[in-house]
Amino acid sequence: MWLVLGALRRPITVLVAALSLLILAGLTLRRAPVDIFPDLGIPVIYVVQPYGGMSPAQMEAQVVTFYEYHFLYIAGIEHIESQSIQGMAMLKLYFHPGTNIPQATAQVTAMAFRATSFMPQGTLPPFIVRFDAGSIPIGQLTFSSPQRSEAELQDLALFRVRPLLATLPGVSAPPPSGGKVRTIVVYLDPAQLRAFRIAPDEVAAAVARGNLTLPSGNVRIGDYTRLATTNAIVQKPADLDLLPVRAGSGPTVLLRDVARVEDAADVVYNIALVNGRRTVYMPLTKRADASTLDVVSAVKNALPKMRAQVPEDVEIRLEFDQSVYVKSALRGLLIEGALGALLTGLLVFLFLRNIRSAAIVLLTIPLAVLAAMVALLLAGQTLNIMTIGGLALSVGILVDESTVAIENIHAHLQHCKSPSQAVVDGMSEVTLPRLLALLCVLAVFIPSFFLVGIGRALLPPLALAVGFAMVASYFLSSTLVPVLSVWLLRGAQGHASASVGSPSARLQGGYRRLCAALIGRRWLVFSLYVAFCGGGLFLSSRLGVELFPRIDHGQIRLRIRAPDGTRLERTEEIVRSVEQSIREAVGDRAVRITLANIGNPPWTYPVNGVYVWNAGPHEALLLIALGDGKRPSMPRLEESLRQKLSERFPTVRFSFEPGDIVSQVLNFGSATPLQVNITGTSLPDTRAVAERLMTKLRTLPMLRDVQIPLALDYPSLDVNIDRERAGQLGTTVDRIGRSLVVATSSSALIAPNFWVNPANGVPYRIALRVPENQVASLEDVRALPVMPDASSTTTVGDVATVREGKTLGEIDHYNSQRTIPVVANLAGRDLGGAAKAVEHAVADLGPLPRGVTITLRGQAEQMRLTLLSLREGLLLAALAVVLLLMTNFQSVREPLLVLLTLPATVVGSVVLLWLTGTTLNVQSAMGVIMALGVSVATTVLLLSFARTRRQLGDSRLNAATHAAVGRLRPILMTSLAMIAGMVPMALGLGEGGEQSAPLGRAVLGGLVAATATTLFVLPALYCLVARAAPFRSASLHPADQRADHADDQDAQKEDPREA
Repeated sequence: MWLVLGALRRPITVLVAALSLLILAGLTLRRAPVDIFPDLGIPVIYVVQPYGGMSPAQMEAQVVTFYEYHFLYIAGIEHIESQSIQGMAMLKLYFHPGTNIPQATAQVTAMAFRATSFMPQGTLPPFIVRFDAGSIPIGQLTFSSPQRSEAELQDLALFRVRPLLATLPGVSAPPPSGGKVRTIVVYLDPAQLRAFRIAPDEVAAAVARGNLTLPSGNVRIGDYTRLATTNAIVQKPADLDLLPVRAGSGPTVLLRDVARVEDAADVVYNIALVNGRRTVYMPLTKRADASTLDVVSAVKNALPKMRAQVPEDVEIRLEFDQSVYVKSALRGLLIEGALGALLTGLLVFLFLRNIRSAAIVLLTIPLAVLAAMVALLLAGQTLNIMTIGGLALSVGILVDESTVAIENIHAHLQHCKSPSQAVVDGMSEVTLPRLLALLCVLAVFIPSFFLVGIGRALLPPLALAVGFAMVASYFLSSTLVPVLSVWLLRGAQGHASASVGSPSARLQGGYRRLCAALIGRRWLVFSLYVAFCGGGLFLSSRLGVELFPRIDHGQIRLRIRAPDGTRLERTEEIVRSVEQSIREAVGDRAVRITLANIGNPPWTYPVNGVYVWNAGPHEALLLIALGDGKRPSMPRLEESLRQKLSERFPTVRFSFEPGDIVSQVLNFGSATPLQVNITGTSLPDTRAVAERLMTKLRTLPMLRDVQIPLALDYPSLDVNIDRERAGQLGTTVDRIGRSLVVATSSSALIAPNFWVNPANGVPYRIALRVPENQVASLEDVRALPVMPDASSTTTVGDVATVREGKTLGEIDHYNSQRTIPVVANLAGRDLGGAAKAVEHAVADLGPLPRGVTITLRGQAEQMRLTLLSLREGLLLAALAVVLLLMTNFQSVREPLLVLLTLPATVVGSVVLLWLTGTTLNVQSAMGVIMALGVSVATTVLLLSFARTRRQLGDSRLNAATHAAVGRLRPILMTSLAMIAGMVPMALGLGEGGEQSAPLGRAVLGGLVAATATTLFVLPALYCLVARAAPFRSASLHPADQRADHADDQDAQKEDPREA
């Protein structure tokens, strides 16, 4: 009450404080970081290790195994996953929640460099990247030109644009994807090599000797110190033609005699297509603590500078801009909040019939929201879908504090009191109950700070937003509302008097009779209430369960897997055909842009594997952005495309991946919501179980795209060297192996060599290779020369057997054991139901081979962790509320009554979620918790007034009736105002409304049920639970005459009014 009295004594101070809040909010919000998610604190670190040309088995045995061994020394490791493909391995280190990730990163770096000392010579240092929300690209910077080659575009992107991009605040700029790496290529002629009896390895060694980097000396001549430089590095690529390959006795063989030199591109591992044309693009990523909107805005502002750095015919565009989703989601929440505030003010006006009172209530809403925003930013939070969602949710609830205060002031004005006296008397009655209601609402959010899984990061910011807004609303209703009421409600005395024939009086009279009837049949009311709650709780088992509500994002993200080992060029043709089929299915005008990434990331840019992981040349990722016009929903469109694509491309496997940034982040790197890992010590046993499980899962009607994503039968060419025969012919395994690498791949893998462009100082690789069309059969391989000198004509076929075979194209590990995943998408079913069906399918497999285990991974695992902790949190919230109420009421009976009303609130939320087809997810679960807090607040207000009546000597029947009738108008007014404030969010009227609609629906259903329970059930329950004897205080102080320890004669007296 001291707040109210202090505000009335210093009203100008209150106004100055309100104006200062507006100014502070304006200054703070201008620099507020805006993002899609709060800081998720994902405890995952990626380690990406390249080693050009190494097979998956070699990467597993000689690279990954050493990493896994050393990383187990790091504190806090929960588990390690790894993927090994040709030329690259990626390890994912998962830490226990609460691990200090910066410290863990330092330990990972130290252990990684120690592990590399055990690896083959030439192993490069790894890329170590923390996985967080910033690891998901927020856009793609595309390059296109009608006349430039891919190598030129990549050169421009890498050396002209990337330096500008990387220096922008908050931006992380990976190297470009697609295109061709500009390389000085020395194309060897196998026929000429055989004619001169020269092995490819000998040519590579000669180029390395004839083009090398040497330090410069100094010659001091006269007064000057001159740099003594040489042309050890050739000045232009054509100079390589004159390098001697073999000199000495016999004719000198120059490089031009056995090869031709071109300024071209090295082996192409990766192709990028934009709208079906080859090009180059750069993923746009950001730091975890950077604002998505700020980063995208900085990039857009820098586009003119980037375009000025490249020729005029090169077009640079920002596509797949995820900030559009962020803006639309936040805009939608703001619109819903504004509509809720307007509806709330309209309801208050209809009840009080006073525009000034409605204006006072309405004014507190934006002030409380702005105060909460400032507090959030000071607490280190960003403006994201969780905090803005919490503020939009609180709009309907903020009105409770001010409405209760203004309604009670009106009640005292009806007795012809002066405005100031009405404010003092009215506020004195509701200050403590309002504070208790506020504490109860805050108490239900306490468990959100003890959650595990993704809920630990998502829910506390929402709870903070609601909590700050509620606290601000309480202070405003205790200071600004009294001051404005005294100033604006002059002349309102007695105007709202409820005459006998007024609608308000008729409503109260009818409710009094109904309340008396319900109290008279309280056992029947209790029985019906139990039946209602039991039926609702049964209905809850039929609710779908998922981690986060699905959204229609208007983007298709399609994984395409051609048959294992398909050539890159053939995969490109398939991708073009798939793109064309999709355009035909949805309409060419409906497609705004397409982007495809084909083939695995090149070993020269391994960090790109973090953003797009393709296991080989047979795999591709196709992104399609649809226009804003009319189109079918994404689930229906995906289902239609599945059928059409599978008919047209029967040998190709397709899998639709989440296209929106929300699902990509929540999947924690998994490509699908369902992933089952089969792990074992025996690969044949593990594979057999995985294939049986895949067959069984394909029979489940709710699963789609069920497949094993690994290439388990990758075509290989096995060259088995006969070491004895090689020795007899005077050659070695080293020469044979190196010659094969040069002929079948590139000398860049074994002998790094560079030419420096004198025009700009940029180094480019020199690579020796045999043209692909000259190594196109087993006979071509067998005919490759590997002679040790000019005295023999030894070829591969003389010292080795060459045959076709099968091998593993990708090897995955889980905690150092080989694992085979089975992935699946959903169609027409929630994630929780699908996960249960998968578990039943796993159980039907029967006993597993020794050492084989099956675990459910991906989003399903996170969903279970989060929802389980939410259930535990609900119990903790109930306990916190009970303890708080026991402290206030000094009794167990009132808290018991509050607990008895809570099931109805949950049932109300469940019923509305079920009627609207909404799943139980993080958003809706938080809505249930919010509804429970509001329900407790409403119940506490009625019980506080009933307790006051009992202290004045009323019987429990009269106390219940008077409290219910007396609080009818404020309960109806606050409840209907809150319901009106929730309607826009529940309807999902704003853009991206499907994201926040479950939150609003859960609160709306709970509010309706809580209001009905408070008005029609609580009076009857009160008469069942409250003592029939006169009220006695729990005080032990001797001065309290009506304490429970009074003499036995007083304790045995019955209240005659109970008869």
